[in-house]
Amino acid sequence: MATQDLTQSTLQLVFLTGVDPESGNSTYKNKSFNNVKTSATADQLYEIAIAFEGLQQHPLTQINRRDNSEIREG
Repeated sequence: MATQDLTQSTLQLVFLTGVDPESGNSTYKNKSFNNVKTSATADQLYEIAIAFEGLQQHPLTQINRRDNSEIREG
């Protein structure tokens, strides 16, 4: 049976920066934070994202966690 070990996590914040005048579509900017502790909980990451939002000019629209895992034979 294979096992999976979480090796890396990244926190990505997505901010609404405006509207494209030609297409009328919303425009976004991403900010990513690498080397997030793999043991960090969703609540902890949410609190960090909300605190960081207060320092930004644009509204926060999405919070993402991206995890990488190593899968190997167990």
